[in-house]
Amino acid sequence: MAFISLGLNHHCAPVDIRERAAFNESDLPRAFEALKALPEINEAVILSTCNRTELYLDANGQAMDRLVTWMHEYFGAEANEFTPYLLKFQDTDAVQHLLQVCAGLDSLVLGEPQIFGQVKHAFAVGQAQGAVGPELNNLFQQVFAVAKQVRTETEIGANPVSVAYAAVHLSKKIFADIHKKRALLIGAGETIELVGRHLQSQGVTQFIIANRSIERAQKLAEELGGEALTLPELPSVLHRGDMVFSSTASPLPILGKGAVETALRKRKNEPMLMIDIAVPRDIEAEVKGLDDVLLYTVDDLAGIIDAGRAAREAAAQKAREIIKTEAQTVVAKMRANSAKSVIKHARAQAQALQNDELERARAKLQAGERPEYVIDELAHRLVQKFMHKPSQAMSAAALKQDFEFLDNAKTLFGLQDPE
Repeated sequence: MAFISLGLNHHCAPVDIRERAAFNESDLPRAFEALKALPEINEAVILSTCNRTELYLDANGQAMDRLVTWMHEYFGAEANEFTPYLLKFQDTDAVQHLLQVCAGLDSLVLGEPQIFGQVKHAFAVGQAQGAVGPELNNLFQQVFAVAKQVRTETEIGANPVSVAYAAVHLSKKIFADIHKKRALLIGAGETIELVGRHLQSQGVTQFIIANRSIERAQKLAEELGGEALTLPELPSVLHRGDMVFSSTASPLPILGKGAVETALRKRKNEPMLMIDIAVPRDIEAEVKGLDDVLLYTVDDLAGIIDAGRAAREAAAQKAREIIKTEAQTVVAKMRANSAKSVIKHARAQAQALQNDELERARAKLQAGERPEYVIDELAHRLVQKFMHKPSQAMSAAALKQDFEFLDNAKTLFGLQDPE
């Protein structure tokens, strides 16, 4: 059997193809049933995110072409529609690819940690659907351990490479006790949501979310454990924000110098950090001149992001070296486990043959047949039964002139050519 990885991602396929080949969470039971129905497939895990759709399979070594056909049939695609974009890996290459995915080396944002959780979730779904057996269970446990090792031994995820992450990284440098501070988030889009999640991971528990749509503000407030309000209410709560992060689509500033001055008076000049992530800007540039306000814009974060990317690239090189070495170790362990499984089944089969023939021999002895005859017959029948299927396989190989198989059979049985 072989470990196979098949799929497409943001590196090789445009978004319209990725959309066509995406599995909905609710449709996964049907997908697993369809996969398990293929005779070439033993075990399966399906990973489907906005940037990738990949299958990880314990399968027959000749299964790749059948799987490509299955993907087209399952998604109702035209023949070979996905083929130019598909990435195919097997055995060591497949293990190395999965390790790179788990460690964030294959992500759109290098080193991003979310993919590790997504792979773990995909594995758990495969287990719940009865599609994960001992082979993939053993493999994924090893992969998860190596991915954690990469995170521990490198700084692949330590430096900011997104605007949201850079904003929070900067806040941590300014406030050593960031977990004690209250965050005022203006807007409720993806960037502000990421800021909130990054802050939450740093121990921040106090949030105020102000947004034009109160429904979206309430949704994010529920997720972060904060309070929601509308933009017109912003001046009345501005003084409560120790850290203010703003990212709206407003064409004009929504916070002027006067509103900030009023907030500072209410704060009795306690310093306030303001990070304007919006383009066009949400906070008037004149605010930068106020005492007790630290105002940063997207341009100020650019240097942090560039430095973060460089640091992650350096860490990624070390991570790739770890993965290259560990992939070989993982495959070696998989092969060792496969050998143990084959040996176990071979011994069990031989034991079953022995038990059957012993029972037959004892019955003959009890019936009064001569012991020497019974022993001779027992030995003969054991040899005949044990060699029946191997003999058939070797005869078939000889007819096909599969001399490699025959050479392997000689090694297996410890045979030597006559001199």
